[in-house]
Amino acid sequence: MNKLRYLDFGGATPLMLLIARIALVALFFIFGLPKLTGFSGTVQYMTMLNVPAPTLAAVVAVVMEVLAPILIAIGFYTRPVAIVFALYTLGTGFIGHPYWTMTGDAVQPNMINFWKNVSIAGAFLLLVVAGPGRFSLDRH
Repeated sequence: MNKLRYLDFGGATPLMLLIARIALVALFFIFGLPKLTGFSGTVQYMTMLNVPAPTLAAVVAVVMEVLAPILIAIGFYTRPVAIVFALYTLGTGFIGHPYWTMTGDAVQPNMINFWKNVSIAGAFLLLVVAGPGRFSLDRH
């Protein structure tokens, strides 16, 4: 039984879920590849943010922004990866965009990026509820 019958749109739901999964993780993959290819710069950035264990944080960032998007896109372990992604996205919002500690011109763009992260985390939670759809390795 289709749990998303109310979103059936003439049977297009599985395709829409595939498109949504890819769109949701495209941003991470696009910005994750440079973190992988310029790993030392990623470690330096983590150090600049005063992140504890910057090398470990850089490894986590690369895994979450290169490997995890592939898993979501192909629909493999979608629900657990989406939960981890929601937490990661919220965490990076608090670490990377603490607008409440800033002044001047830095406040607005960081506020936008923080709330963007909150919205993306919400989309991952929707993916947890909806599942990846038929066009996935999970096939739920």
